[in-house]
Amino acid sequence: MGIMDRMSPAQRSMIMRRIRSTDTQPEIIIRRALHARGLRFRLHRGDLPGRPDLYFSASRTAVFVHGCFWHLHGCALSKVPTTRTDYWSTKLASNRARDQKNIKALEELGIRVIIVWECAIRSRAGRRVEQVADELEKMIRGSSRLRMELAGAGQAASDA
Repeated sequence: MGIMDRMSPAQRSMIMRRIRSTDTQPEIIIRRALHARGLRFRLHRGDLPGRPDLYFSASRTAVFVHGCFWHLHGCALSKVPTTRTDYWSTKLASNRARDQKNIKALEELGIRVIIVWECAIRSRAGRRVEQVADELEKMIRGSSRLRMELAGAGQAASDA
């Protein structure tokens, strides 16, 4: 066991294996809300950089639903663990660098990119899922900006 870890390496490994990279709960919530609004999309297009969670071909828009921790958002949900700090700092920084590389590649293909942060749809963020879906629908259907973000309370929606 690690110095501060209360689990054995086998237990920790089992927990880490269960963390999904696709079809996460926040992603499914967003998919259902957008589908209910009549928006149609493709999932996890492997032929696009970063395999966007949702791709809207009519508007050439890629949507990523990012977990705040895994993509180092900077909100209250994205604190670096106090154990194995060097490992986690390196891991999360490399995730963020990969995200930036993929976003740039998508933009070079003329594809708009929207990042929806986990904190934007968590109930304690003070925003209902419907409000987030409304904002997201407006971005998909009408915005001409290349890159946009939706974040939770205390984190403004922005151009990245």
